[in-house]
Amino acid sequence: MDVVTIGETMTLFTPNEEGPLRHARSFSMKFGGAESNVAIGLSRLGHRARWISRLGDDEFGDAMQAFIRGEGVDVSYVTRDADAPTAVFFKEFRRLNDTRVYYYRKNSAASKMNAEFLPEEAIKGAAYLHITGITPALSESCRLMFEKAIRIAKENSVKIVFDPNLRLKIWSNEQEARYFLKKYAAESDIILPGLSEAEFLFGSHTPEEHVDFFHELGVKTVFMKLGKEGSLLAAPSIPKTRVPGFFVERVIDPIGAGDAFAAGVLSGMLDGLSLEEAARRGNAMGAMVTMVNGDAEGLPTRADLQSFINGGMEDVTR
Repeated sequence: MDVVTIGETMTLFTPNEEGPLRHARSFSMKFGGAESNVAIGLSRLGHRARWISRLGDDEFGDAMQAFIRGEGVDVSYVTRDADAPTAVFFKEFRRLNDTRVYYYRKNSAASKMNAEFLPEEAIKGAAYLHITGITPALSESCRLMFEKAIRIAKENSVKIVFDPNLRLKIWSNEQEARYFLKKYAAESDIILPGLSEAEFLFGSHTPEEHVDFFHELGVKTVFMKLGKEGSLLAAPSIPKTRVPGFFVERVIDPIGAGDAFAAGVLSGMLDGLSLEEAARRGNAMGAMVTMVNGDAEGLPTRADLQSFINGGMEDVTR
């Protein structure tokens, strides 16, 4: 297995009209979750990815598991809960560049995951364990499972890739979120923070200064997301390097861009690219996802990705 990831995915309802959600009369049903987005992104690029989670024993759970399995992701460690539902969330496209999200995930099946659901063999043998700061915020039992995953990875020489993915709505308070995100960052080999997340953890500083703070925590490799400006890379063998982003004429849906970036970076490392080229692949995938409505719908195939990176090629197959 190339990458194992663990976390909650929800049924996503997207209104078919722009404007305040109160005026929506029809919705499209999709699926969205940081970890499954990464797994799907990797699978579309030809890598082997495993997603671990817990779903309700309901129609949403059936549809979600079938969808993610259909994307080529290993779901053999996904369990079902007859007493708790699959979570749902809604997107709201209020106006251009103003997208909001509303979660209905309290007491969901995924929030009841615990360490007993996570056998060592689910992670052992993978190249990377991809985790986010969302999972430990769901519940205390999820936090214990999350810490077990880190322990299994360390005992089996699986590199840990951590995306803080700050969601203040599901943490008890800012102090708790800051403490645990720093704790898990310190236990990771690679971190993928956004600039706003770094500012939440360390205060207002330059991106380069934030990289130094992560190094001080003990993180060796940092890929910092800078939005349309691209990313900032720093590792023991590489000085701080800014990797330019890709131009996007119109952003349709920015949610999921960070997950696409993570999939691109992981894909690049799995392919043996330099860290700078891996960051460039992450930048490209992040840009591509913003141009499509949906969390996973815009994740590219390898051919689409290469065409985008090359500036787009005329279709001569018509």
